[in-house]
Parts: sequence; structure tokens; C-alpha cells
Amino acid sequence: MSVTGQLINSSYRSLLRASSGFITGDDQKKIRKALNIAIRSCGDEKTVTGELTILHSIGVARIIAGELNLGTASVIAALLHTSVDNLEASSDDVEKDFGTGVSVILEGIRKINAVEKRESAGQAEEFRKLLLSLAGDVRVIAIKLVERLNYMRSLGSAAENKRLGIASETYFLYAPLAYRLGFYNIKSEMEDLAMKYLEPEMYNEIECKLRQSTSSRNRFIREFLTPLREKLDGQKIDYIIKSRTKSIHSIWQKMRKQGVEFEEVFDIFAIRVIIDSAPEREKSECWQVYSVVTDIYQPNPSRLRDWISVPKSNGYESLHTTVVTPRGKWVEVQIRSKRMDEVAERGLAAHYRYKGLKGEKRGLEAWLVRMRELLETAGKEEEDFIDQVRPGLYSDEVFVFTPKGELRQLPIGATILDFAFDIHTEVGSKCVGAKVNGRNVTLKQVLRNGDNVSVITSKNQKPKRDWLSFVITGKARTRIKQALNEEKVIAASEGKEMLSRRMKNWKIQFSDTVINSLLEHYNLKNSQDLYFRISTAEIDLQDIKDFLSKQKETPEITDIQPQPLKIEKESKESQFTDYLVIEERIENIDYKMSKCCNPVYGDSVFGFVTISEGIKIHRSGCPNAEYMMSRFPYRIVPARWTKPKQAPLFSAIIKVSGVEDIGIVSRISDILSESKITVRGFTYNLNDGTFEGMIQVNVPNVNILYGLIKRIQSVKGVLRAIRSES
Repeated sequence: MSVTGQLINSSYRSLLRASSGFITGDDQKKIRKALNIAIRSCGDEKTVTGELTILHSIGVARIIAGELNLGTASVIAALLHTSVDNLEASSDDVEKDFGTGVSVILEGIRKINAVEKRESAGQAEEFRKLLLSLAGDVRVIAIKLVERLNYMRSLGSAAENKRLGIASETYFLYAPLAYRLGFYNIKSEMEDLAMKYLEPEMYNEIECKLRQSTSSRNRFIREFLTPLREKLDGQKIDYIIKSRTKSIHSIWQKMRKQGVEFEEVFDIFAIRVIIDSAPEREKSECWQVYSVVTDIYQPNPSRLRDWISVPKSNGYESLHTTVVTPRGKWVEVQIRSKRMDEVAERGLAAHYRYKGLKGEKRGLEAWLVRMRELLETAGKEEEDFIDQVRPGLYSDEVFVFTPKGELRQLPIGATILDFAFDIHTEVGSKCVGAKVNGRNVTLKQVLRNGDNVSVITSKNQKPKRDWLSFVITGKARTRIKQALNEEKVIAASEGKEMLSRRMKNWKIQFSDTVINSLLEHYNLKNSQDLYFRISTAEIDLQDIKDFLSKQKETPEITDIQPQPLKIEKESKESQFTDYLVIEERIENIDYKMSKCCNPVYGDSVFGFVTISEGIKIHRSGCPNAEYMMSRFPYRIVPARWTKPKQAPLFSAIIKVSGVEDIGIVSRISDILSESKITVRGFTYNLNDGTFEGMIQVNVPNVNILYGLIKRIQSVKGVLRAIRSES
């Protein structure tokens, strides 16, 4: 047997073991038949990550069976999902051989695959189709998410120039979708694997520290659980306890948001108490366990999260509290029933298994309705689409009430105007303010949990362009843009009539050639923008007359032909040419360091192809990285440092803060002078007992930069020294 055959057999046996909990003898025969079809169809093809397609298909099926427990139909569909466009059998034959369920799933996958992939908008269009499949069979979306997860697991074997694009697309689009649908395990693993390629240094550092602290962490968990188990046993509660370490990505996010080191993240791990309880007793018994935990350990009242009374919109239900031990360590405790745990672990699929129990309309299904409504009206441009969809994918909820007591769920950060549009488009369009808990507030007021909101409307109100600057929900943005576009069309029509009439008086022919020359003169994208500005008096008709009169004095205006996009070379030689390798070399395009994040030799970096400034090099942790990678993945090019012959100096900024202390400035200055680096500037303020400083330096590499930061942190009075993004 060939090596490939051995790998297939080994993978197939793993699949059967993962499926052993639910397959029968007949099911196994169907799975084997599906495997044989997939083997013939896939041949020696390989996936984008370099893995044999047939092994990828078996891997997806194994995750579907073992980690999501979705059943035989899903396993068979997963085996055939890469072959769906090449199947010799018709849909009727598939249904006859494998059943209606498999046929329905494959049809859904076929529709997603049918999306035409274009260079500039392929990502958004494919993702749009993926979201639209939510309206059909849940298992379709599960297989597509698992397919992406399996790609990420084998991303290390992919060509280096493919990794950044796949990792960023997974991080910014697929992980949020997994989160929103309640697939927490998939979401966490996607984020960790994406971080491994987008932020490799930080990923490896946290992974190493987690490994080193494993034994002490396990010892602490045993000590923490001993009194808890004794008291729960005395209550005769049927329970199990699990402990889990936070994902690497989650730890990194806390470090970034709180500006702390790994050692200062207090809730590295969480304890989960899972009770086996009947649905009607779940809530009371969860609170009973909460009482036991807080009798033993002191809780932090501000860290109590009750997602049992009001579940998240993805169906997540749990009771969270953070308690402190006698030794001063903080621990997060999660309390939930067995049913709640299955929904949390397996997301959407488990939610539908328990459909009808609790909160189905105010939870996940309500979100699905909103998402489908948004997809039906979302703009076709990639940027508009991503702008409208992403806020609804990856955000926690705020819960507010209508005057009649109806509960509404909106993303955190939602405003009064978002709430009004969530009620009804007409209410949002006419909204002038609201009463929140009996107090008058403006449209921009951000909602908080528990607010009672009564919208105030006026028949004279209509949507305004500045509304787009503070609404965050996709529905509100879409409806506002639609209203503005309708007004713009009417105004543009009036502007066109005004221009046409005036040009007739000026004895100038109204033609495409003339309009194109005006568009170029005013740097506008299309004629509608020109006519709209004329209607609103942003462009003076007298100015147009003067311009066209001058044009008549010059040789006849010729049609302006659209020119292809050219990326001009910035200079003959970049100062960094010898120190960076751009993996996708593009002739006659230079590159330079981006000023928004000031990359330094040794940072994890990537290149971004700009329209007129060549390739800009950014740090992977650049504040603009999310924007660039999620919207323009086709313009991302891998970049890496190479060994320099003679290292240049790179600009960096260090932010320092602390308490005002005698001599603190001179001590920092001494460190800077001892380090023998070039200091371009050192500014600071002393205010009410606090010290804040900004140090601009030129350094040869990132090791020297972080070494300098560490020395500054050791200065008496300095509380924090960090590298600034810009």
C-alpha cells in the first residue's frame, strides 16, 4: 500500500472512532461509500495549504463527528464537500444513496462554491454567501467553519505568501462568525492559530510562559477546589468541575487592553461548575451553587455576569463570578447546567436541539432574523458590506427595555438612534431624541444595560449624513444611507437640470466630454456627485462657466479615457532595500516604513500595496492592521527581515507614565545616555503628582528597544513604560 493509502486508512479509522457514539452498521457502510467517492473525485489534488484534499475532507468530517457531534448526515456531507462540484452522481442519486439530509447540505455548499471570486471583492462576496446560507440548513455553516478551522490547523505547510491572507481573513471574518453562532471552541482555536502567524513573537512568548507555569497553576487549582468540592458534596448537588486555561489570544487581548504584562493578568484560568439538572430547576440550582462559591470565597460584585436570566443572542447561558482567594489571587468561576454547557461547547447545532426551551426568539433566532434582514439590503461594495456586517458579528450585547417592557438586545456601544432603527425604520428616520429612565437625552446617547428607552419623534425630522458617524448597527447604517441616497438622487436631478439650462444659455454643448472634464477638474468620482454639489451650491455655477470658458480657448476637449492604476516608484533606492525581503516582488515598486506604527528591525511585519506610495511596511500589531487585512487582503504581501550588512536606525516612540518623584527625569535621561542610542526628543509633563513623558529614539533593532523600555520601567516612580504605536 502506498504512503498516501496508509494516510487515508489511518485518517479513516480516526473518523470512525470519533463517530462511534452515534453511527450504526448501515451508517458505516454509507460513510465508506462516501469516502470511496471522495477518493476518486479528489485524486492527487491539494488544498490551498498544501494538504491532500482527501485528507482535508476526512479531517473536516472527523471534527464534525468528534468535536461537534453533528451526526451521520453531516459526516457524509463533510467527506463529500470538496467533491460537490465534481460529483458524477445527480442530486437525486445522492439523495437515494445517502438520504435527504446529505443532499440538502451538499446543495447549500454548492451554492456557496458557486460565488464568483473576483480579485477585489471575492472575500466579501464569498463571506456574504456564507452568511446567506444561515437561512438554510445549520449544518452547511458548520461544515464551512470547520473547513476553515482545518485549513488553519495545516497552515504551517502552506506557502509563506499565502499564510498572512488566510490567517487575517480567518481572524477578522470567520472567527467572529463562529463566536456569533456560539461555536466558542472553534472561535478560540481560530484566533489562536491566526495569532500564531500574525503575531508570532507574542504568541510564542505567552505559550512559553503558560508552559512554564503549568505545575504551579495545577497545584493552585487543586487547593482552590478542595473546600468547594466538600461543600457541594454536602449539598447533594449532582455536578462535575472542569478547569480551563484562557486561550493565548484571550490573554494577549487582556494584556493589550489593560496595558499589563503576562504576570499581571489575574484570571489566566477559569473554573467551570456543571450541574446535571432538569430544565425547570436549572436556574435555581445554578444560583444555589453560586451561593456555595461565594460563601467560601469573596466575590467581586462588579464582575457578576448573569447570562441565565438574559442569555446572549447566540444562545449562551451561564452564571459568571470572579472571586478572590485568601492569598489574594483572582479566579473566574462559571456555573451552568449540562444543557447550557453543550450549547456553549457546540453552539448553533446544540441550540437547535434544545429549541423551544428558553429564549429562542429573543436569542439566536432573533439575531438570525436581523442578519438576514441586513443581508437583503446591504450594499454590494466590499467596504460597505464589511462595515455593516462586522459590528453585528463580534460584539457583546447591551439589554434595554421599551416603554412596554419589551427587552431589546443591541451591540455594546449602541446609541439611541440605533435603538430607534431597531424598533422600526420609520421610528429611526423621525427620531429627534429619547427619554432614558425618565431623562431627556440626545440621539448620540450610548445605551447601558437596563435602560428604559422611550423614543421621541418629529414628522419634520429626516436622516442626516452626520448620523453615520455615531450609529454602529448595520441596520441603522443601511437605512440612513438608503435615505440619503434617495435624497441625493432627487437633488442630483435638480442639479443636472440647472447645469443643462445654464450651459444652453452659455452656448456650450451639454456632452459627456464636457462633464468628464468637470469631473476631473473637481476631482469627483461620478456625474451624480457633480450634479448634487451644484444643487447644494457647493459648486458655484459661475466657477463652472469660468472653467469652461478657459477650456474653449485651448484646443478642443477630448474624451478623457480612464487610465489603469499605476503604482509609481517612490525613489530609485530605498534605504531599507538590503534589510527586508518582500515575498511577492513587484517590479518597479519601492517600499518604506509606515509612520502609523514605526516598524523596527525584528518586528513581525507585512507589506501593504498602496495606490501611489509603493509598498508600506507595517507591524503586525499596527492599529490599522485590522482595517487593511479585513478589507484589502489582496493588497497584503508577506515581508520579513533579512540579515543586514550595515543596520540602519529605525524610529520608535516610548510612552512613560508614573508618579512625580524627585529626580525622575534625570534618572531616565541617565539611562538614555548610558544606552548610547540617538534620542530625537524627550518631552514630559508633571501634573497633580503624576508624570507623563514621550521619548523619541532611533534604534537598530527591536531587542535594543525593548531592553531600553525594561530599564526605564525599573526607574523609581515609573509605573508604566510602553512602546507607542505612533
